[in-house]
Amino acid sequence: MKKDNFLNKKFYKFFCDYSTRWNDNDIYGHINNIHYYSFFDSAINKYLIEFGELNIENDPVVGYIVNSNCNYVSPIKYPNSITVGIRVNKIGNSSVNYGVAIFKINDNMASAYGEFTHVFVEKSKNKSIEIPEKIKNALKKILVKNDS
Repeated sequence: MKKDNFLNKKFYKFFCDYSTRWNDNDIYGHINNIHYYSFFDSAINKYLIEFGELNIENDPVVGYIVNSNCNYVSPIKYPNSITVGIRVNKIGNSSVNYGVAIFKINDNMASAYGEFTHVFVEKSKNKSIEIPEKIKNALKKILVKNDS
């Protein structure tokens, strides 16, 4: 996939807004890298809960993150409002690969972007399982074509 497809807001299908917090900043005066992953994870789970009807407390299935990466383009500092964009790059039998990006609220180009891979697991057996249909249907709604 072209790098521009990761950077440009128009290639993302679901957005979640957040405000940065004072304690998100590190000694260098910008948001510390660990918080980017938290924003990504929160946006993905918000989507799964709202549109995939995921019940994190009672469902027998959970999505484990098995791979993640983040590329930093430009710093974000407190105070700032951001939006996290997500999309689905690929849906497998038991796994899904997401594209994720963080944008300053009025920017169309990402300050950071990356990928997350979930493998869906049956909690009681800790074994991978086919993605539940209601979740798979929600994932298909934010699936993008894989242009190179």
